[in-house]
Amino acid sequence: MSSSELVTLGETMALLTAPEVGRLRDMHQLRLGAAGAESNVAIGVRRLGHPSAWIGRVGDDELGRMIVELLRREDVGVGAVRYDPGAATALMFKERRMADVVRVTYYRKGLAGSRLGPDDVDEKLVTGARILHVTGITPALSPTARAATHHAIDLARAAGVTVSFDLNYRAALWSREEAAVEYRDLFRRCDLVFAGEDELGIIDDERDSLEVAKEIGADGPEVVVKRGSEGAFAVTADAVVSAPAVPVSSIDPVGAGDAFVAGYLAARLDGGGVEARLAQGCACGAFAVSVLGDWEGLPSRQDLALLDHRAGTTLR
Repeated sequence: MSSSELVTLGETMALLTAPEVGRLRDMHQLRLGAAGAESNVAIGVRRLGHPSAWIGRVGDDELGRMIVELLRREDVGVGAVRYDPGAATALMFKERRMADVVRVTYYRKGLAGSRLGPDDVDEKLVTGARILHVTGITPALSPTARAATHHAIDLARAAGVTVSFDLNYRAALWSREEAAVEYRDLFRRCDLVFAGEDELGIIDDERDSLEVAKEIGADGPEVVVKRGSEGAFAVTADAVVSAPAVPVSSIDPVGAGDAFVAGYLAARLDGGGVEARLAQGCACGAFAVSVLGDWEGLPSRQDLALLDHRAGTTLR
């Protein structure tokens, strides 16, 4: 199996999206696609020029094969993907209940992605990477998925591979108290921690995000806080660095955090400093929200140059 600079681990689901604003029950057709926080990041990093791979389980069904074929078209490594004959591929439904309110529903419990286990983790793939990226979604799926996450991290740490962790809290999967215990354990074993500003309240809801980020960073990791339309900041051992958001018209906010992470990690793989990483993360987030879909708007390096043009520009 060829090496990848970035390896991700987690669940990717078939995605059914309502094409219009309104109740899901009133839609006469849905658009079929795929989405998963970790595979979104893998696609984003690959589009920015770095080889990436995704480890996961999908059902041995049409939806599972659609997911694998989609990732293969995006040139993401899928050699470590397992087809599960005993469980179906999970489903995700997305509707715009109001013009600026998106509602997401999941059907995933006991399905293929949640059956991920330590034996599914490809040791050579993980130890040959430069970065292993995981999220707080996977350990919340099931005990075996949690064990797989920890096993991958153990392999990466033993091999000197950078470990990146995005909280990606999902209230439907576990309580804030359960998540906080797991997060604190993972913080001590990661080199990079990404969190939305609201997610830091899971760790401590009485202090502001900067103070909480500094507390997390005291154990060693670089902490990056995503603030949506307010931009982002990073807490390193030496400084606190911030960057503004890139102003764009938002069409679909789902996937913006993954896009930011992809941009940040790709810039790190490029050898860029914190300022460059934050800037590229914010730029990728802007592209993501400007297009319908969880990953479709993720930019290439050539796309990033479009931000230098004024709104309304036509390139001929």
